[in-house]
Amino acid sequence: MTARYPVSVWVGAAIVLLFAVLAAFGPWLAPYGEGEIVGDVWEPLFGTYLLGTDNLGRDMLTRLLYGAQTTVGISLAATMVTFLLGSVLGFLAATAGGALDQVISRAVDAVLAIPPLIFGLVVLSVMPSSIPILIAVMGVLFAAPVFRVARAVAMDVTVMEYVEVARLRGEGPAWIMGREILPNALTPLVAEFGLRFSYTMLFLSALSFLGLGVQPPTADWGGIVKENAAAISFGLIAPLLPAAAIAIMTIGVNLVVDWVLNRTSTLRRGG
Repeated sequence: MTARYPVSVWVGAAIVLLFAVLAAFGPWLAPYGEGEIVGDVWEPLFGTYLLGTDNLGRDMLTRLLYGAQTTVGISLAATMVTFLLGSVLGFLAATAGGALDQVISRAVDAVLAIPPLIFGLVVLSVMPSSIPILIAVMGVLFAAPVFRVARAVAMDVTVMEYVEVARLRGEGPAWIMGREILPNALTPLVAEFGLRFSYTMLFLSALSFLGLGVQPPTADWGGIVKENAAAISFGLIAPLLPAAAIAIMTIGVNLVVDWVLNRTSTLRRGG
């Protein structure tokens, strides 16, 4: 049991499960309303309020719990869009080949040539920064690297004999992608999903810190860091709390993903 499931994966799974529960039930666990002012500015930790207050006197624990739902929810939705778009296009390019493969691949290369943060800043600076637009922008932006992974895995599968047999039977591209390619590409895509989720969460937090992500008074971890950044000048740790939440969540996801990748490598070696 220890060999199959090392301590690191248990720690990572526990972190991911904890944050999933907080994201799902945060508003019900929060002691106050999301934007409710309950005390003075930047009250200390472990006083009247467990994690103190923020720059406006709102309960920091409440803001973090609401922020967990916003940050994790948006990141998860954007990652799902990313994988739906990137995987379908990658499988389609590998299955069809020829001109269609070249057209899709060159379009993806063009997207990859643009730095992600610059792409996000340009698009969001001319469009309203609503949650659906944030999800769509991040979904399209991170679909490009997922396409490369999905296409590479699918190219290895499409040359297998069972795929040729399916083609000879007259099966269409949709059947081949769903019944032949997807089951064999699922493990690397699951690992990639975890990595993309981490990147998406960090990207969303960066956008919010720059003022183009989730807009106040809605709480998200990147926005909470921005709102309380000035507290550092007074030796207060208010902005470090949401930053720590982002870091811990990222570490937890990466611990699980690393185990999945190592497990996949072991299986390929016949271990």
